[in-house]
Amino acid sequence: MVRMVIEYVLAAVFVVLAVITVTTPQWIEALFGIDPDRGSGALEWLIVALFGLLAVVAAGLGTRDVLRRRRLQEG
Repeated sequence: MVRMVIEYVLAAVFVVLAVITVTTPQWIEALFGIDPDRGSGALEWLIVALFGLLAVVAAGLGTRDVLRRRRLQEG
């Protein structure tokens, strides 16, 4: 149960981070004081894709745990 909650919370955090990166793409420059992609925005889109992928994986793991728990309860 705890594992499932952690996975769903992580999925939500990754979604929030992806949305923040889409809406405020200069957070990397503001936080670290560097401009690794020289203003092209390529790094920000890579980060959005990474956070999106991590959100899908974490949500999938949480769903797997829910399904496994239901199977054990039924059987």
